[in-house]
Amino acid sequence: MTTPTGPLTIVATDAGVVRAAGFTADVDELLALVHPSLRGQPRPRADLGPISAAVTSYLDGDLTALDAVPVEQRSGGTFLGPAWEALRTVKPGEPVTYREFAELVGNPTAIRAAAQACARNAIVPFVPCHRVLRTDGTLGGYRYGLEVKKWLLGHESR
Repeated sequence: MTTPTGPLTIVATDAGVVRAAGFTADVDELLALVHPSLRGQPRPRADLGPISAAVTSYLDGDLTALDAVPVEQRSGGTFLGPAWEALRTVKPGEPVTYREFAELVGNPTAIRAAAQACARNAIVPFVPCHRVLRTDGTLGGYRYGLEVKKWLLGHESR
């Protein structure tokens, strides 16, 4: 899909569950982020029905439109799954720090693990790791570049 920050590629099941998404046109780059048990064989489609509609609504200003889209990602650890679920509770326009994010997951000392959960997130912006800031409140990193993160945060703060 075309967005104000460039292409957004989405990998989803036929049942409409998003398994990967990112601000790139490179499907192989996204598939490399997906747990091997969830990869499958993608078939290119221009319209993903309700998923595409949710992205369009989000871009048009309905900042909660992505919340209802089902997602699925797996990890080998015990922290990442709950962390990715917790990310979906962070409200648009209300970013949190890595420390606050670790607290949301129930482990306030796991700041590095919280940062790692953001870095390993394969489903942006549906799992909104862009809403997590460094503990000092600065932007920190973002897989798709700080300009994309700034745009997303700006879009959500209007």
